[in-house]
Amino acid sequence: MRLICIVVVLILGTSRVDATTFTTLDDPLGTFTVACGISGSNIIGGYGNSSGNHGFLYNGSTYTTLDDPLGTNGTVANGVSDSNIVGSYKDSSGYHGFLYNGSTYTTLDDPLGTDGTWACGISASNIVGYYHDSSGYHGFLYNVSTYTTLDDPLAKGGLTVASGISGSNIVGYYSDSSGNDHGFLYNGSTYTTLDAPLATFTVACGISGSNIVGSYESVNYLGRGFLYNGSTYTTLYDPLGGNNSTWASGISGNNVVGYYYDANYVQHGFVATIPEPSTLVLLGISAFGLIAYAWRTRVEKVSGTVFEVRRE
Repeated sequence: MRLICIVVVLILGTSRVDATTFTTLDDPLGTFTVACGISGSNIIGGYGNSSGNHGFLYNGSTYTTLDDPLGTNGTVANGVSDSNIVGSYKDSSGYHGFLYNGSTYTTLDDPLGTDGTWACGISASNIVGYYHDSSGYHGFLYNVSTYTTLDDPLAKGGLTVASGISGSNIVGYYSDSSGNDHGFLYNGSTYTTLDAPLATFTVACGISGSNIVGSYESVNYLGRGFLYNGSTYTTLYDPLGGNNSTWASGISGNNVVGYYYDANYVQHGFVATIPEPSTLVLLGISAFGLIAYAWRTRVEKVSGTVFEVRRE
């Protein structure tokens, strides 16, 4: 069973995706890089090297390392809104979320998260993520004063992750009783399942207005990113990834960030610029339905990126 930002395509007639421009993002300090979130010209994510895992902020010309001073065992940045960044860090007691306003790190711990809290997305003063307790993983919405639990009613076995937020709309994913992962869109009152046809699992990761990005894994185990505009699905595939996976994590305007695996299975971040619909012949999908620091077979999203997690 896996939690990942991921989609499949049902080709409708002639299709092209090569009009999309992919630009690789490699933090110069990292042996691998994943891009997790974007807001305007600011891109955030994480990189790893011999000293551990670190978050980064890239403004289009300069990479700035983001290390929560309490993150003695690693930091990753997952979501960004204007100058505010959310993510997670790990210390000797486990995982904690954080909010960084450009000068100060504030720890975010859901009071129900007895076994850890991860912050994944931010929109204005609202933050989404998930926490872990004795019954499993649960999403949350935090409005800077109150934590509200988010559990998709179709989730079984204790797994709901809130990954991204835009205004009052939240996206994420849940796992059903068979261990299959499905994306969801939550508008504050109703959960709508997002399932890519022919996919073994689907995960929604980021949202901007009415556009949703995420990833899927097809029946032949190929991971591909997607963009869903409410009616049409466009596959996102970085050509430098070869036959390996491409994952889409965050979106702002017509720019999408994520990462791909190269021939040596090393992760590289990317920003993809998607032309306006009038200039792009979309790869359609009939009905639609993260990473960086791997543990095992599940992926947990942390604000635009995804964490692989172990469930014993």
